[in-house]
Formats: sequence, structure tokens, C-alpha cells
Amino acid sequence: MPAAPKTDSTPTLLERRKATLGSHSPLFYDTPLELVSGKGVWLRAANGKRYLDAYNNVPHVGHAHPAVANAVSQQMRKLALNTRYLNDRVVDYAEALLATLHPTLDRVSFGNSGSEANELAIRLARFKSGNTGLLMSDYSYHGTTITLAQATTGLTTSEPRGENVRTIRIPDATGLDDAATAKLLATSLAEVDAMIASLQEAGFGVAAVLFDPLFSTEGLVKVPAGYIDGLVQRVRTAGGLYIADEVQSGFGRVGRLMWGHELFDAVPDIVTMGKPMGNGHPLGATVMGAELLEAFGAENMFFNTFAGNPVSSAAGHAVLKVMADEQLMPRAAANGALLKRELSEVVAGNARIDEVRGDGLFAGMRFTDPETGEADPATAKRVVEAMYRDGVLISRIGRNDEVLKIRPPLAFQASDAEILVTKLGRIIAAL
Repeated sequence: MPAAPKTDSTPTLLERRKATLGSHSPLFYDTPLELVSGKGVWLRAANGKRYLDAYNNVPHVGHAHPAVANAVSQQMRKLALNTRYLNDRVVDYAEALLATLHPTLDRVSFGNSGSEANELAIRLARFKSGNTGLLMSDYSYHGTTITLAQATTGLTTSEPRGENVRTIRIPDATGLDDAATAKLLATSLAEVDAMIASLQEAGFGVAAVLFDPLFSTEGLVKVPAGYIDGLVQRVRTAGGLYIADEVQSGFGRVGRLMWGHELFDAVPDIVTMGKPMGNGHPLGATVMGAELLEAFGAENMFFNTFAGNPVSSAAGHAVLKVMADEQLMPRAAANGALLKRELSEVVAGNARIDEVRGDGLFAGMRFTDPETGEADPATAKRVVEAMYRDGVLISRIGRNDEVLKIRPPLAFQASDAEILVTKLGRIIAAL
């Protein structure tokens, strides 16, 4: 039956969305963008305009990658079920994924999202430690479950902060000299000591510290050398576990390393992952050591109907194969270095912007008021909107939304970096 012709009274897509998904379902940009297709790092809007995607990490190896699409389609035509049956597709993927991690991280429990992965990680930490206290960054986001909503500090939530949650300010040594950095390190570790003591005095103890190794929500802060190792050592001394959330920083994002936590000496007790795993297919994972999973499994019947099914495993395994076949990690390292170098040239001498932040294919720059030195989210938003109008998608992060967020799929190439830098340079020059 043909669709009814549109009239002036026909609801727009935005109106239909609000009528079904609600008026508070968030959208990017002042004028929402309707996308209809994508390939590699390029997207096409309903009006035919092309956009360079320098933001999305869900299509990790590129939008609509044929190898991933074919793997999912072929497996869906063959078999889809849960992990209560034996299937080599699931085990093959588990082995391939675990091979990328430290040898002590040799067991995986699959899920459907980063939220599920972090929820299970906290449950495991509580089980192992016998404690319930959580240590979190004071500006972070790790998922949408009730547990995580009560520990969320970087987004608006109606849930009150959990009584068992303590927050710490992640120190940012950007632009500091050695003496100031040493002072910041001492002050920050003293705060960790105080929060751990607070949890212990309240009877919660310490179950875990959970953070994103790139501290992306916080604005890609540059932590002083020794901070992460000092933080983790203190948590473990208190009986807690170190959980690394790799949803944004993992899977070769930093180029020279597979995982963000490898930037530091401390090896996590648990690693969580999500978005990039399936290139658009819902997939998450919680990785830990054998001893922890076996002990937990002996006392908890834990399973997930859709997690780790052959279709999801086909998607995840295809992503790893594409990363290897197309040498996406070395490309991310090279193109990330190129991007940072050229962005640094663009912002050199600009009183509004400090040094270019980030690592690999995750870059940012913080805008401040040149008169007061205070965060300048209004200018950052102007730049994001101007880039959108000029056909490049980026976003903002930081506790005041004052840091540009540039996080493209790993399929990003040198020619794409040149387009981004040229357009961003022109916009910044016009501020």
C-alpha cells in the first residue's frame, strides 16, 4: 500500500520521535541531523549532504563495514541462540578477545552493553571484597543501571548519590611545571586516602574503583605520573578491586596500545567494554581472572539470554579480524599523531585554547575565557555547531562541556584528518 502523501499537517520526524521516544530523548546540535546511510567515516543525511564522522566510536572499523555486516547476516541465517548450548563461534571469539589482554585476565562474561558490563563488574567486586563502597571520579559516566545511576556524576540523574559512593577529583596536570605537578599528585592522593577512610568509617569498606583510563568524560585530563598506580595500590590495600572501563578508550583507540589501561603500569582486576565491540551490533563484555569468575559462578547462577550468542560473537570476531587485516591500530597511531600535530599548529598562540589533549584517535582541546581563565563552553558549542554546518561531526566533553571531543572510527585516514583540521582551523581563526 503506497504511503499517504505529506501535507502541511503531517507530523515531522522530530514530532513523531517526541510522540514515541519522549521529548527528553537527547539529540545533537541545535538543528537535529537526520542520517540515512554511512560508509567508512562518511555519513549521508536525508537531504543528501555528506558528513565526515569524527565523533562516533560505535562503528569502530567504519560505518557499514561489509565484513562485519556479512558475518552477522550469515550467522543470523544459520543460528542464533543463548550460551546454554555449546557453539564454537562463541568460544572462538572469546579466545580471540582474551588473547589481546594481560594473561591474568583470562575469563570473559559477555553482555549486551557497557552498562551491563559495568554492573556485573561492580557485582563481582562486591562479591570478591565483601565490601560495597565505590570510589568514582567526580565527573564521570559508566552506564544506565540503578547502581550506576547512583554513582553517576557527569550527567543529570534524579537518583540521589549512593551512600556507599565517594568521589575523587581526577587531577589534571596539563600545562603545569614539575613542582606544581608534584604538589598536585600529593594533594590528589591525599584525597583518595580521605575518601577510602570515609568509606571504611561508614562501614561500607572499599569494593572497587571504576574509571575510564582516558578520562574522556572528564575532558581528557592529563593525570600526573604515579597517580594511577598510587590510586590502585591504595584501593587494593583497602581490599578493593580496580575496574577499567574501556568502552571509550579500548580496542586500539590509542593506536600504539590495544587498551587504554596499558598506558599505566597497574593491571586491572576487571576490564569492561561495550560500544566498539560489535560495530553497531549490541555487545558488551566483562573480563576478569579465572579465580574470580569460578568463585562467583559457584555461588551465583549467572547467565544472559542474548549475550555471547553466535550472532554477536560473529560481529565481535569480525571487528577484531578487520582491525588486524586493515592494520587499524598502526593507522590510528599514525593518523592520531598527525591529527594532534596539525591541531597543535592550528591552536598555537591562541589564548582561548590550551594544548591539544588526548591520545591516538581521541583528541580534544579546552576552551577558556582569555580574560578570566574560566571554562568557556559557549565558544566550544559555537565551534561544534559551525563544524556541523560545514559537514564535520564532533562534540563536547568536560565538566563544563568546554572541551572539543574528536573521536572518529578507526577507519579515519590522513586525508580525513586534513579535512577536519582545515575546517576547524578556519572556524577557530574566525572566533
